[in-house]
Amino acid sequence: MPSPARENLFRSAGVVSAAIFLSRISGLVREQVMGALFGASSESDAFVVAVRIPNLMRDLFAEGALSSAFIPAFTRSLGNDGKAAAAKLSNLVAGSLVAIVGSICLLGMIFSPQLVQLFASGYHEIPGKFELTVQMTRIMFPFLLLVALAAQAMGILNALNQFGVAALSSTFFNVGSVIFGLSAGYLIGPRFGISPIVGMAYGVLCGGAWQLLWQMPSLVREGLAFRPSLVIGNYFAHPGLRQIFLLMGPALLGNAATQINVTVNTNFATSITDAAGHVMSGPASWLQYAFRFMQLPLGVFGVAIASATLPSVSRSAAAGDMVEFRATMARSLGIAMLLTVPSSVGLVVLGPSMIGVVYERGAFHAQDTHQTAVALSCYALGLVSYSALKILAPAFYALNDARTPMLVSLGSIAVNYGVAYALVKRVGMGHAGLAFSTSMVSIFGSVALFLALRRRIGGLEGRKLSLSAAKICAAAAVMGAACMASSSFIMGRGFASPQWARVLDLAVSAPLGLLVFYGVSRALRVEELEAAMAAAAGPLARRFGFAGGRR
Repeated sequence: MPSPARENLFRSAGVVSAAIFLSRISGLVREQVMGALFGASSESDAFVVAVRIPNLMRDLFAEGALSSAFIPAFTRSLGNDGKAAAAKLSNLVAGSLVAIVGSICLLGMIFSPQLVQLFASGYHEIPGKFELTVQMTRIMFPFLLLVALAAQAMGILNALNQFGVAALSSTFFNVGSVIFGLSAGYLIGPRFGISPIVGMAYGVLCGGAWQLLWQMPSLVREGLAFRPSLVIGNYFAHPGLRQIFLLMGPALLGNAATQINVTVNTNFATSITDAAGHVMSGPASWLQYAFRFMQLPLGVFGVAIASATLPSVSRSAAAGDMVEFRATMARSLGIAMLLTVPSSVGLVVLGPSMIGVVYERGAFHAQDTHQTAVALSCYALGLVSYSALKILAPAFYALNDARTPMLVSLGSIAVNYGVAYALVKRVGMGHAGLAFSTSMVSIFGSVALFLALRRRIGGLEGRKLSLSAAKICAAAAVMGAACMASSSFIMGRGFASPQWARVLDLAVSAPLGLLVFYGVSRALRVEELEAAMAAAAGPLARRFGFAGGRR
């Protein structure tokens, strides 16, 4: 029988999954709008690089190092010292963010030309492309401070087991960025000489503000509204703040390695040439559109499970309960495999139909669909590892160990550069080689962290996880074969409209794949599937008056 703890983890992850699903769908709609309006053009490439620069800083300071260090410290302060002490710690962190991240935003706006040169030196070869990228980078840099504060608010709510509101905040960013972006680009912008693509840059800034404001009422109700304050003198005098800074130091170095990898790959992407040796327009956009599809299962499953896991393992670590710590980590990894292995197979097999249905209209052409699908297949190979990294890395911070993730991240630089250089410059795989190198980095990182954590805590129920992995992979292989057969049959019928063929393919092949995966998993008695069903059935049973299967 599935344990109550396993079912509770499923339920917590389920709440986050539902909210993140809405977020990822709204993000997909945002990318759909961008694709229809701008396709894979020079303007689109410029926007992708411009928004990537502050986003990299976001990963570094907000959703990366800060979240990983803040949640364990806040959870420990809340549990040991009470809400007033936790609120004081939160306000000190907010004040530090305003001072430090605000200064970084200002410097980023000043030195935007140098940053764009670092990321996309190849854009000089296309008239106006470099200058447009610099302009939009300056517009969007303040987004970093807004999203850093939003990430802190999300950490507080997660520590209070309020997962839904925090997870929905990204939906408000996506919706806001589209509404405000279209308004700025097409309604207000023409009066002030603002082009549509620049209007979308202003939309990103407004969307970031909406993401933060959405969470404020929940913080106010909990008595934890932001009142930013600063430590005058020694920052290390406050124990909670000292713990956060000590954890953030190695975490910043580790996350910096990830940003170096992204910078390297962006530089490769913006300098890919065609057969005549001219820099191409499109690779950066194809990679962005493909990774947006990856973010749907990654967010709904990987991020959701990680968000539900971190507060739990932080409490176990604070109490010194390593038995529960090991059990929670093993449950989380098993759940992640159950959900991401079939998702990975589905993205590879049905990716062309998905991308065609969502993107292929307006300025987004059949060639863009093909190239984006190729990138998606390469990204999908690393989906399981991406999700595992989201779960494994924060576990080390809960153990006050930021050094191990840092060392693994630093090692990933060599892996990424070596694979990317070989595949792009030597093999000639172009943007697909960059997507593949990203997957290889995630596989390297997840394996290294898994082995290190297993050694650190004395095991991770390895035999049980291995058995579950074998069963899940077998079920996913059967599912993939069924989807491939169904898809090939439908797409080979010679429909007059390719779009209707793709719609029919998804309408038939995707449900068929789910049914096959479910049936084979039940036949193989995959334990994680049983726990998932029990977690889903529990609320229904309570709602209709059932208990233990009896009225």
